[in-house]
Amino acid sequence: MNLRKLKQDTLRFIGNYLLFGVINVLCKTLKISYVNQTVIDELERSGRNYVLAFWHGTMLLPWYLQRKKNIVALTSKSKDGDLLAKILKNWKYQVVRGSSHTGGEVALGILVDYAKNNCSISITPDGPTGPPQKLKAGAVITAKKSGLPIILVGIGFKRKILLRSWDQFQIPKFFTHTNVIYSDPVYVDKNLSYEDTSKMIENCELKLNEIQKAAGMFR
Repeated sequence: MNLRKLKQDTLRFIGNYLLFGVINVLCKTLKISYVNQTVIDELERSGRNYVLAFWHGTMLLPWYLQRKKNIVALTSKSKDGDLLAKILKNWKYQVVRGSSHTGGEVALGILVDYAKNNCSISITPDGPTGPPQKLKAGAVITAKKSGLPIILVGIGFKRKILLRSWDQFQIPKFFTHTNVIYSDPVYVDKNLSYEDTSKMIENCELKLNEIQKAAGMFR
């Protein structure tokens, strides 16, 4: 390994480590109000798993809130996905790599296998490249094939930074008021036709956008 490559790898390691620490500190300062959190509490208390879905632009907090649980996360095979995968592994997630563009069918099959074997699943259903807030099939298909319910999550930050990215990625400011809204469980019948499954995807998209809008409203 040459000296330049060693320096790059060292700086990347330090940067990743510092980023992980900053995210943890930031999320701990947030003043969070929860709506319908008992849905998650009751599922976990009874030992039942679920498919958690939230928009890519709001993913920072949901990933943090579900850390250190028996959850499998789906991330892309991109460089951004590499960074996210490292953070999620530090939070004790099991990580599956793939997207609608690369390795999607294989990744989906792996997710379903995990879901059938006592794991919950976390997905950003508009990732990794959008369109933003348009729900792709992965979460619904995983729920349909595994029998797990879908829980949709809306996230709102009163004060935040919006990045100039395709998803307008949201970074909350320290100590800001934050809303987290969980939907009621959405069950997907394994015998649904293709047309009805497509309709379920549309309905989940509408519902997630509704609770995302509600989460962004502050007095």
